[in-house]
Amino acid sequence: MKIRDYIPTRVGFGKGLKEAADHEPRIIGLGADITGSVNMNYFKEAHPERFYSLGIAEQNITGVAAGLALEGKIPVMATYGVFSAMRNTDQVRISVCFNNLHVIIGGAHAGVSVGPDGATHQALEDIAVMRSLPNMTVLSPCDATQTNQAIKAAINNQTGPVYLRFGREAVPDFMPEDIPFEIGKGQLLKTGEDVTIVATGHLVWEALMAAAELEKAGVSVRVINLHTIKPIDRKILIEASVETGAIVSAEEHQIMGGMGSAVAEVLVEHAPCPMKFIGVQNTFGESGQPGELMEKYKLKSKHIVKAAHEVLINKAKQ
Repeated sequence: MKIRDYIPTRVGFGKGLKEAADHEPRIIGLGADITGSVNMNYFKEAHPERFYSLGIAEQNITGVAAGLALEGKIPVMATYGVFSAMRNTDQVRISVCFNNLHVIIGGAHAGVSVGPDGATHQALEDIAVMRSLPNMTVLSPCDATQTNQAIKAAINNQTGPVYLRFGREAVPDFMPEDIPFEIGKGQLLKTGEDVTIVATGHLVWEALMAAAELEKAGVSVRVINLHTIKPIDRKILIEASVETGAIVSAEEHQIMGGMGSAVAEVLVEHAPCPMKFIGVQNTFGESGQPGELMEKYKLKSKHIVKAAHEVLINKAKQ
């Protein structure tokens, strides 16, 4: 796959929301005084009569969203993931998930790649929190094109609550637009026989680069884009474990409770194999440039390559 451009995934969210709202009058946008930062400005400018900024009051926004959903609207709320997923977890759990309401929750500025905003604004636990809630669907698209597809799928193809995770910084935009986005179905981006890299979000591109490097060393690598964390695609993961016998997970999130944990839950029950985890190791982030932080927390392609070699050693010992 080739890079078309470098675009923040939040742009894909904003444009996709606006495009969906052009055809669906029930969509209501709910902001938290950071309309431009999460790119809800596209929706606001096109449909100002359906956009409400309710201030820095995420818990209240969630309650309003629940009420709108009960009245047949499709509310889409977005703020930074540390707030939308964690500051108002109780409201999401009881008002939205308990009632299984069709509320779309945007979690922006995910991961350490937010950069200078630092630990308080770097969502590293949001996947763990959201995937633990009954009825919640959790999406983590890999680039702006796929984020555009994901918000439309969340609106048009779901009936319950959806958490959609995306980032701030410009990242490679590489997914072909003609590859369909289906909630609950992982995407096989590259075939391989020796080891599988299962990645999500911004680390999908890092996984593809790691695969290219490993191929130079004669390692046949399968790459899976797990854009849906919940419901998870058990079939694609079990097949990968059975056919390659070694797994590396890669995510811009805490290892504990994250996508890798979800993958391990499937494999330990159905198809155990040696596995290594790439992610943040039980620590908070800090302020710094995105690239520097990705390097410090060992989230780059070279770290995936190292983990792949290690898991292959474990595989050979079996």
